[in-house]
Amino acid sequence: MTALPDDGLDHARIGAADAVVTGAAVAVAETGTVVLDGSPDQGRRVLSLLPDRHVCVLRAEQVVATVPEALARLTPHRPLTWISGPSATSDIELIRVEGVHGPRQLHVILLP
Repeated sequence: MTALPDDGLDHARIGAADAVVTGAAVAVAETGTVVLDGSPDQGRRVLSLLPDRHVCVLRAEQVVATVPEALARLTPHRPLTWISGPSATSDIELIRVEGVHGPRQLHVILLP
C-alpha cells in the first residue's frame, strides 16, 4: 500500500484508494459521531466520501459526551460533515445498502 498526500488528487484517484486517513474536529460518545470541519488534518470533504474505507484518528481530548458539547467546540461557518458510521440507506422494501453516499467502512482510532 502506498500513501498519497492529497495535493489536488482528482476524484477518480481518490475513489480508487484503498482507504483514506483523516483527523476530526470533535467526536461525540453518545452517538458515535465524528465531525470533520475541513481543517488541514481532515482535508477536503471528498476524501471522506469517495473511498470505501475511512480511517479517522482522534485524540482522547477530542471526544465529548453529547452533541451540545460538540457544537460548543465547532466553528459554525466551517463546512461540517457529521459521520455516525458507514454510509447506508434502504430502499422502499427496506433492503439495506451500504456505501451509497460514502464509505462502506468507518474505523476510528482513539489515541491517548
